[in-house]
Amino acid sequence: MAEMKYYTAASYVDLMKEREMLAEYNLYEKDETVIKLLTYNSKEVVPDTMFICKGAAFKAEYLKESVQKGAVCYISEQKYELEEEVPYILVKDIRKAMSVLANYYYNNPWEDLTVVGIGGTKGKSTSAYYMKSVVDDFLAAQSKTDSAVISSIDIYDGKSTVESHITTPEAVELQCHFRNALDCGMEYAQMEISSQALKYHRVDDMKFDVAVFLNVSEDHISPIEHADFEDYFSSKMLMFAKTKTAVVNLDADYIDRILKEAEASEEVITFSTKNPDADYYAYNIVKDGQNTNFMVRCAEFDEQFTLTMPGLFNVENALGVIASAVRIGIPKEYIHSGLLRARSSGRMELYASEDKKILAIVDYAHNKLSFEKLFSSMREEYPEYEIIAVFGCPGKKALIRRRDLGTVAGQYSKKVYLTAEDPGYEPVEDISKDIAQYVEAQNCPYAMIEDRGDAIRDAIRTAEGKTLLLVTGKGGETRQKYGSQYIDCPSDVEYVKRYLKAYDEGAL
Repeated sequence: MAEMKYYTAASYVDLMKEREMLAEYNLYEKDETVIKLLTYNSKEVVPDTMFICKGAAFKAEYLKESVQKGAVCYISEQKYELEEEVPYILVKDIRKAMSVLANYYYNNPWEDLTVVGIGGTKGKSTSAYYMKSVVDDFLAAQSKTDSAVISSIDIYDGKSTVESHITTPEAVELQCHFRNALDCGMEYAQMEISSQALKYHRVDDMKFDVAVFLNVSEDHISPIEHADFEDYFSSKMLMFAKTKTAVVNLDADYIDRILKEAEASEEVITFSTKNPDADYYAYNIVKDGQNTNFMVRCAEFDEQFTLTMPGLFNVENALGVIASAVRIGIPKEYIHSGLLRARSSGRMELYASEDKKILAIVDYAHNKLSFEKLFSSMREEYPEYEIIAVFGCPGKKALIRRRDLGTVAGQYSKKVYLTAEDPGYEPVEDISKDIAQYVEAQNCPYAMIEDRGDAIRDAIRTAEGKTLLLVTGKGGETRQKYGSQYIDCPSDVEYVKRYLKAYDEGAL
């Protein structure tokens, strides 16, 4: 692995010229200044930083603070009046420029990694961790370091593990994580690819060795995300032009259009649990206790695999991972062992009371497709249990979820508890009332309890008969977003464990 090379301010001007992104510049004869850091966060600035001015909430004060801390150049869509002559590079579109700049600054680190991207409305994080388990088993057998993962749950790049706030980081952070992975001796990385990342150019200027497309359904429709489904769908389709091998789920809605879009990739591989003509076909899917057994037929083999993570729908996620793993040369014994032990924190985590009257599943399910899969699968897998749901919706975004989640939960549940789920600047009561009308339309009782811990405790305390508690949306996350702040709190996993223990002890 080559040591990271740093470039001069003039070379960034040349780069922007070459890419036809340059609008104007003046380096004030400081062309040979070497840029040692690229950031848009004024808190991170050190001497010799190139500072990026970006975002609707950007203020000139951030730039002034950066200059005081040692920024030697700024890049922006507009010029700012400063007390001193500070070199600047003006570009036509800062979002498009950011990915080019990030790749250049970090020396295109993804080129030296095998990167598997995962796109779709549902199942991205589960698939990412399935892939990591498979790859890590393969690496461990060679006494090599484990692989990196960039997901909506957390990010691990060898240097650190951090809880995620968004599915796919901005380009500067993304390429930094890839650089860290390389510096730590990593060879593989798997990551989720969000529609926002594609729409706003976070993964421009890079290519995935393999990209899995799982599914698509209406989501992230709001004034600050996607204006309508067409914008959401077409944004997701941008993934294919950035991949060498596309691995496509034939069972996805709009599959004819997806396959047409997938032609932008260099190669297309298909998988299915319904269509025997798929390159990777799963059949004989059987629940065996807490395990799920299924056969996979492809050109390389025809044999059984086992998942120990609950949820029949996870076979789809596993199948995309199997196809990807074969494509990047992972021997099948590590695919078997990786899937057998695969876990994703906060995904389909199952807990039970001592008397087995209450089963609780904690999952990140937070959109229509994931709710439909989760609730229908749990009804099929635990037919003797009544479902109680605990969930909420985020403030000011993905507004259509309120209708969809309220409707699905109301159809399947004995009772629904509506609670806080990253409300941001919107009152939790307003969000809950919005969802409640759709729950009520399904003739399902509901309660609105803002505190998630209190909602989970009340759901367990008042459970009658065999109850399957589905706690969705936050999984293993340990922070709630109120306003612009992330407030520390116990995770849903912690709450469920705490109150099941109290139930067992008769202390609720």
